[in-house]
Amino acid sequence: MSLQGKTLFITGASRGIGLAIAKKAGSLGANVVIAAKSAVPNPKLPGTIFTAAAEVEAAGGQALAIQCDIRDEAAVEAAMAKAAGHFGGIDVLVNNASAIWLRGALDTPMKRFDLMSQVNSRGSFLCAQKALPYLLKAPNPHILTLAPPPSLDPKWWGPHTGYTLAKMGMSLVTLGLAEEFKGKVAVNALWPQTVIGTDAINMIPGVDLGNCRKPEIVADAAVRILQQPAAVATGRFYIDEAVLREAGVTDFDAYAIEPGKPLLPDLFL
Repeated sequence: MSLQGKTLFITGASRGIGLAIAKKAGSLGANVVIAAKSAVPNPKLPGTIFTAAAEVEAAGGQALAIQCDIRDEAAVEAAMAKAAGHFGGIDVLVNNASAIWLRGALDTPMKRFDLMSQVNSRGSFLCAQKALPYLLKAPNPHILTLAPPPSLDPKWWGPHTGYTLAKMGMSLVTLGLAEEFKGKVAVNALWPQTVIGTDAINMIPGVDLGNCRKPEIVADAAVRILQQPAAVATGRFYIDEAVLREAGVTDFDAYAIEPGKPLLPDLFL
């Protein structure tokens, strides 16, 4: 099913994977709501909601930039209403915004723990809750969350319990909403096979971007999922490479930042 004229509300879309999904959807004729906190330039993390909106429009789509902190219930509700009023509805919610802190319990300030919980699990639930009244009126509604397959493997919990709890919270929100809205809204998750080279990842010590893939691989997988009829699958935890292989893609060198270098598998896989 085409994304032409469909409206996507994407959180954290001012840069990285969210921006890549926004631009890809725009290139297919979608209306894209860029919902993020970044309204002014940050020297450490380039990109704002306004530069992202310009890139979506340059790709061929329509864009609406909305500054929104997804921890703020009233702000999220207002952003959804503004988006629906501007474009005539909302067809897709992409829960991309996420906070990360890869440290152990003794090195995790509660401020960081709270931020991850509020943005990741609570933020995904809140955005879904406020989007659903609009999605339930859409002809092919989807919620797609950037979250990993649920796992209780201690190797993912021991090193950074706070982050894993918040990230797996997004996965469990996906499971719950998929069951609750089965037959009405497709609710799925997507996760990269390898580490994705973004400005945020570049700030984590020890990660060589040459061992990563570009955000475009996640974007290409995302639009393939969102182009499915909503009744086809829900409650699924897709992996980007597997989605594209199923679609017939065999050459993944174009997605590598440095083709030929070994790739780092992403967390939780």
